[in-house]
Amino acid sequence: MFVPVLDNMSDFEEPFKISGMWQCSICTHENTTYSSSCELCGVLHDLSLYFNDISEDEDGAKCRHKYSGVSILARSLFTPPSAKSKAIVFSHDFKDRRNTTGNKQATMDALHKTFMTRKKRHINIVDTEVLVKDSVGVTGKEMMNNDILLTEKNTSMDPSALVQLDDGGTSSNVPSSSQNITLALDHELQHLSLESKLKNSKTNVKKTASVSHYKPEPWMLQSENQEIRNQLSLAIVGHVDSGKSTLCGRLRHALGLISKKQMHKYEKEAKEKGKGSFAYAWAMDESSDERERGITMTVAVAYFNSEKYRVVLLDSPGHKDFVPNMISGATQADAAILVVDASIGSFEAGMGVNGIGQTKEHSQLVRSFGVENLIVAVNKMDGVEYSKERFQSVKSQLGVFLRSCGYKDSSVTWVPLSAMANENLVTACSDTRLLSWYNGGCLLQAIDSLPPPRRDVSSPLRLPICDVIASHTLGQVAVCGKVESGGIRTGCKVLVMPSGDIATVKTMERDSSTCSLARAGDNVAVGLHGVDPGHIAAGGVLCHPDFPVRVACHLELKILVLEITVPILVGLEFELHIRHAKSSARLVRILSSLDQKTGRALKKAPRLLTARQAALVEVRLDREACVEEFSTLKALARVFLRSQGSTVAVGVVTRVLDRALDMG
Repeated sequence: MFVPVLDNMSDFEEPFKISGMWQCSICTHENTTYSSSCELCGVLHDLSLYFNDISEDEDGAKCRHKYSGVSILARSLFTPPSAKSKAIVFSHDFKDRRNTTGNKQATMDALHKTFMTRKKRHINIVDTEVLVKDSVGVTGKEMMNNDILLTEKNTSMDPSALVQLDDGGTSSNVPSSSQNITLALDHELQHLSLESKLKNSKTNVKKTASVSHYKPEPWMLQSENQEIRNQLSLAIVGHVDSGKSTLCGRLRHALGLISKKQMHKYEKEAKEKGKGSFAYAWAMDESSDERERGITMTVAVAYFNSEKYRVVLLDSPGHKDFVPNMISGATQADAAILVVDASIGSFEAGMGVNGIGQTKEHSQLVRSFGVENLIVAVNKMDGVEYSKERFQSVKSQLGVFLRSCGYKDSSVTWVPLSAMANENLVTACSDTRLLSWYNGGCLLQAIDSLPPPRRDVSSPLRLPICDVIASHTLGQVAVCGKVESGGIRTGCKVLVMPSGDIATVKTMERDSSTCSLARAGDNVAVGLHGVDPGHIAAGGVLCHPDFPVRVACHLELKILVLEITVPILVGLEFELHIRHAKSSARLVRILSSLDQKTGRALKKAPRLLTARQAALVEVRLDREACVEEFSTLKALARVFLRSQGSTVAVGVVTRVLDRALDMG
């Protein structure tokens, strides 16, 4: 039981100068004068020295002034009261009991009810504080939070002269001389970080501006008198060993972009490795692993100028193990070249007659990228003696499948060629066997016949980060990717999402040449300043500081299930690809199955989904990703669902179900 000291000893105004023994007022233990606190219970002997500020007396000894800012309750318990102190009246008629030392004895409950204010005077510390007068004219410090009040009485009077409270909670025995003095809170209490918020207060967060309020700057709009060749990103896709890298290397060599000396070096190195036929492919596949295995593993980028376009070649891997890399790189494509091996057996392997072929998968993926215009390059025609029958067979089989993917016949161009023999690449065909039945244009002419892609320069900046790089010219923090909307130039501020860091564009490069600005459709490398390299990763987005991209992990998707053998059920775990980002995800709900032609709901909440079905589903990602709804920006709304090494579905984001990240 706690025993407060409530005797009528006078206040200590001098330093402690007592000889002999002293008795603890709490436990009655006898202590030596050398002990400043009780050896048994730890209670301080000279409490006034603890509660009063230090000063010097007439003899130069150190002592403390009274009323040093401790709470009323603490002073009532430990400070010796003066002779003029009023008697304590315990609430609820608590019986007056004393211990052997003559001090009053009470339970903690009685002390709480006596010394704590009652009724509407509840103690609570909040942010706002005003000076007011209470009901009896006593100045106090009142802190208000709606109906909650904290009032501290003046203590310029003797600290033990406690307030006697009647049933109505009114105060008395307060000297008039102390009305204009307020009690300071304890020093430690003043430094506490209290985060109590008012009920009607709102978080001070800068709201994201609406995209409809965005106005492009004049430099983003290309004037009519500017003779700048349009850029065309061209994805080269197809089954493994169909000759994609060889086609790219041979095309660049025929255009004079690879010198004879460099080509001779490639041929020599390829022969030394026993891969003489890979010489042109090595112009694109530069890594030692790719050359050793003889396959493309990452998306290689190369440039050349045609009569109409500045073409960006995106040489994509064809092996099924590297489809995720193909997705990451080829999502930048405006159009595509589907390379098909005309050799007997090779074409059938790509179509998946004896398994899952990448000719079909790549065709579906490229269409889901939003690519509408396709060039089908029927390669290695020299291996089948430029047979018209073989070409027509390939065209009829593959044409049916392409139409099922959504390609229009008018948007598909068929070109028979031989990359290794340089037949029908940059000039009209010269082999009489091909001339006898083909009168169309060459591959380069087919590229120039593609319609120019639409560019969105009137929307805020969106530059999805394809890769994080470092170079001597760009600096230690640099990213590369395609500007999907808006524009960017050196010296401007950009917002790096999803980290939310602000960075400054230090320098930019296009095709290894320094440039000062880039608009929607341009593939650029951007050197950044003022951002932590650890906060940048592939899959992020550079955007306008006032118009950030949305960041979410709960999405509603409209998907098309591909050729699968195992039905899709709720709870399926898969890998979700959004532009250059990928994340583990889970199918939460199947909302409805859809009619592929009209988009009308056929059945609500079906139990499963099978091949070639369209559906509206909900998915949840393991981590947040930069994403936009399809109606806002198509490039950041296309998704790909992969499970167990194959693509099971493709689709678009119809709705972001969790709140967009607001940047303050």
